[in-house]
Amino acid sequence: MELFYRRLGKGKPLIILHGLYGSSDNWHTIGRQLSEFREVFLIDWRNHGQSPHHPNHTYSDLRDDLHEFLVQHTIYKPVVMGHSMGGKAAMFFAAMHPKLIEKLIVVDISPCTYKAENHPNENLQHRSILHALQSIDLANLSSRKEAEDQLAKTIQYPAVRQFLLKNLKKDHHSRYYWCLNLPALEKNLEEIFLGIDTLQLPEEYRLDFPALFIRGQHSGYIGNNDLDCIKRYFKNATVITIPGAGHWVHAEQPGLFVEAVRSFLGD
Repeated sequence: MELFYRRLGKGKPLIILHGLYGSSDNWHTIGRQLSEFREVFLIDWRNHGQSPHHPNHTYSDLRDDLHEFLVQHTIYKPVVMGHSMGGKAAMFFAAMHPKLIEKLIVVDISPCTYKAENHPNENLQHRSILHALQSIDLANLSSRKEAEDQLAKTIQYPAVRQFLLKNLKKDHHSRYYWCLNLPALEKNLEEIFLGIDTLQLPEEYRLDFPALFIRGQHSGYIGNNDLDCIKRYFKNATVITIPGAGHWVHAEQPGLFVEAVRSFLGD
């Protein structure tokens, strides 16, 4: 699959992978700052942004899409950074192709599967979001404000609504549409909660390249049990917590986030 991407700067390659409902556009500000030291590739995943839609959306698919992207653009040993779903996909790629990357940066997501007993709210939250987005009558929608008012009935936080509404676009006939492939994301949602613990890797298998896990202080995506999971799979992992940030660490504390990434990269 030929993914849409944005390319910034010069130097050693850094791939940035957005999360669920996101796009490369969400990372443009961070990417521009990091492009002062690296050649940055901001990718739109399948079923997101300006990349093609496809009914399948598993981590095997995303892993293979990323591998194809590196081959197409002759990118050798990049640093791969992914947020949320993008972080999961980066870990699936790293587990399968550990020799193809220099370093790994995972932003606020665990290597292990999210289950009802260890992360009870995630499944329900995302199903609610997908239902809310699909319930909007796009054919009769007259404004973005109307769409936000409809989302407000289900989604409490204005910042989350605004983030989701970045995916609401107009075609050349001024008709609204979602750039997200909502049916595919809903169909594959259980797959999106999976972790690399589903790969049935050997008990002694531990990835030995440098890995940085960045979590938000107020986010529940990397809990204490997840710290044990990180140690299980990553031999040279460092975990840092960004104060005053939730799940969207890079947007809520961009200065601290860029500082942490640059320190890890050695730039």
